[in-house]
Amino acid sequence: MNEIICNRIEALRDVMRRESIDAFIFPSTDPHNGEYVPARWEGRRWISGFDGSAGTAVVTMDDAALWTDSRYFLAAEEQLRGTGFRLMKERVEGTPSVVKWLGMKLSAVSSPTVGVDGMVNSAASVAELIAGLRAEGGITVRTNFDPLAIIWTDRPPVPLNKIEIHPLQYAGETCRSKIERIRAALKARHACGLLAAALDDIAWTLNLRGSDVRCNPVFVAYLLIDTRSVTLFTDPAKLTPEVREYLAAEGVATAGYADVGRALARYGEYNIMMDAGEINYTLYNIPTCLKVGGPSPIPCMKAVKNGVETEGFRRAMLRDGVALVKFLRWLKPAVEAGGQTEMSVAEKLASLREAQPLYRGLSFDTIAAYGEHGAIVHYEPTPATDAPLRPEGLILIDSGAQYLDGTTDITRTVALGPVTEEQRRVYTLVLKGHIRLELCKFPRGASGTQLDALAREDMWRCGMNYLHGTGHGVGSYLNVHEGPHQIRMEYRPAPLVEGMTVTDEPGIYLAGRFGVRTENTLLITPYCETEFGSFMQFEPLTLCPIDTAPVLREMLTEEEAGWLNDYHRTVYDRLSPLLDSEDDRRWLADACRAV
Repeated sequence: MNEIICNRIEALRDVMRRESIDAFIFPSTDPHNGEYVPARWEGRRWISGFDGSAGTAVVTMDDAALWTDSRYFLAAEEQLRGTGFRLMKERVEGTPSVVKWLGMKLSAVSSPTVGVDGMVNSAASVAELIAGLRAEGGITVRTNFDPLAIIWTDRPPVPLNKIEIHPLQYAGETCRSKIERIRAALKARHACGLLAAALDDIAWTLNLRGSDVRCNPVFVAYLLIDTRSVTLFTDPAKLTPEVREYLAAEGVATAGYADVGRALARYGEYNIMMDAGEINYTLYNIPTCLKVGGPSPIPCMKAVKNGVETEGFRRAMLRDGVALVKFLRWLKPAVEAGGQTEMSVAEKLASLREAQPLYRGLSFDTIAAYGEHGAIVHYEPTPATDAPLRPEGLILIDSGAQYLDGTTDITRTVALGPVTEEQRRVYTLVLKGHIRLELCKFPRGASGTQLDALAREDMWRCGMNYLHGTGHGVGSYLNVHEGPHQIRMEYRPAPLVEGMTVTDEPGIYLAGRFGVRTENTLLITPYCETEFGSFMQFEPLTLCPIDTAPVLREMLTEEEAGWLNDYHRTVYDRLSPLLDSEDDRRWLADACRAV
């Protein structure tokens, strides 16, 4: 692999010389600013060998570097070894930004030029880059060239998978109704139209689903909404007769995927809303009418689940919980019997989920991380890293599934046998953080940033922390990561309101030793009304026992222990009637016994 990456870098540099480009930047995104992207746009992975979902690769004529966040530090270090790329650890003191690094690297170059592909970088990110590089000595940015079109000779095509209708019985609101709400939101902001590029926004608006992105039921397309018409831009080969008939009935026209640029150039309304953080630089800068700035209204609409979606989540969590109980009952005896590995237990869990009604696939690739692998936040076992499991220590399993009526995301850290006192202490600190957030009551409209410290306070007192977010939204048979709301240390102003789903997943990771994370998916529900306004609370949607074997009971407050016992009582009451085995029910009763 290392030799392959080195050869790719040299091929890139040959093209850069011909084009008089002194550095090229490869983001992790696609033309739709997606977190997870179709294989065609995995350019950063192809050029660097690093396969994490977040990162930026930069290649100059004599150096190469990759920036990523703390979730991937350990994995990136391993994958970049021998490639010529150096690892840049984001948010770590002393790490220069991409702009500062390029300023240093290109300081001796006469009239330097940095290249980015304008189709896979958002308008906002390119504008920020242009301003930053101008301040670094007048470095020029070129946006109209994609070297991968030349050097990636076996590049995958744009996916042509068929689009499916998402039935109203699971969506809970018609496509026409959603479009009317979007138009009303645009009118309130004095906008005549909207270009939507985010694939999950398009799928949600039209009540359609696809399979163009692994684990995410979306399809490659753009959507243009104006005061009189709605047009879906996608490859016609993706549209079945049923979907064509459905779209026509909903008042949605169709056009080819590549026609979106021409449609923007011909756009006849007074103005159009384009979210510069979502729309790629090339489309954003097609000469057209006035642009209305600001974020698209669709993500906030999508984030608040209607009653049908909420009940769908609850049903999906029941089925998911049954699969998880069967898996956890199987896990420890199977490890004790020998022959199990990280990959084999991930496959076992997937098979148990697959047996559940309405199952459509995984919502992300399962993280099954044993021992020191648990400290790699987004570790995924491969044949090269697959670790055999022993009846001792901790295994961290972060997994989820897509069901027609909901998307699940859960993490459990399980003691496979004896654990150390340090492991128990860390495990209990993480559990305390998880419970403190679940217990929180907060004013309607508070942001996730205002709640984040609740999950961290006890570990902060012990000089510990984690650098990833504490919580993210979850789609309704859509992307497992959904915004705009988040719970994290960095400022995220999106308000938390009833009907939103959000995860609660604090963790502690000790490099080379072990990692712990505990995660439930939660629903925001009303708590009370007072003279001070409306207050919200969290309802755990996830139904699965939390392993109590590693818990240091003396570290839990009575309130925390009470929450854990109440949660386990709910898990048992809701799941036990659905289990078809007396052995499963006995195991669940034992797993849910009070601490």
